[in-house]
Amino acid sequence: MRDSRRRFARGCLAVFTAVAARGALSVRRVDERTVSYPRARLTDARGEPLDARGLSVGETYVFHYPYISTPCFLMDLGEAVVREQELVTRDGAHYRWQGGVGPRKSIVAYSAICAHRLTYPSPQVSFIAYRHRKARFLDLQDRPKSQSGVIVCCSEHSVYDARAGARVLGGPAPQPLATIVLEYRPDEAGALYAVGARGAVLFDRFFRAFRFRLSLDYGTDQVDRLVEGRTRVLPLSEYTRNPIMC
Repeated sequence: MRDSRRRFARGCLAVFTAVAARGALSVRRVDERTVSYPRARLTDARGEPLDARGLSVGETYVFHYPYISTPCFLMDLGEAVVREQELVTRDGAHYRWQGGVGPRKSIVAYSAICAHRLTYPSPQVSFIAYRHRKARFLDLQDRPKSQSGVIVCCSEHSVYDARAGARVLGGPAPQPLATIVLEYRPDEAGALYAVGARGAVLFDRFFRAFRFRLSLDYGTDQVDRLVEGRTRVLPLSEYTRNPIMC
């Protein structure tokens, strides 16, 4: 009986060790401001693999990554964005944004959680979206400005430059939106994969602030479960019932 108990204990320890090892490999910090998450292929609304060449220029798309309840924006800016940007987080950490991906180097993705008060697009309403055409706003010196290719949060009027790593152009946001790192595979019919995040990720704060609301939206209390394998992409107009434009 004692030997049986020992064998059982050793078996449990082995299982626990294997599970812990898998968990450690699923989320891995690459450097100070880059985190590697499980690789997820972007799909269309039917669950079919998304072809990057079929994205509509200027459309705001929504997908979830790296968690099932953390929304992200995907945009084809319509022109190559290849100039790297040196960006700084609220706590003074520096990181580099690598530019666009895809056949024209024009596709970018960012966390859709505003860096100010965590405003995000939900199925009910969205106060934040990409503006492909010119938007008017006050810059960081409170001067009137007009610029295209920006992400605007109508909640507190934070504005981010989608062509420059989502750096802050105006409003109270203290840092850029986190970048979602994409991998483009032309050898797989234009496949796009989300593979990590770079910059100041706000996921822990997001879950603390909105866990109950998210559990209602997604029908589960495991809102911090990692995306597994695939994530569906929808135009913002189909994802949310009330897109608010300011």
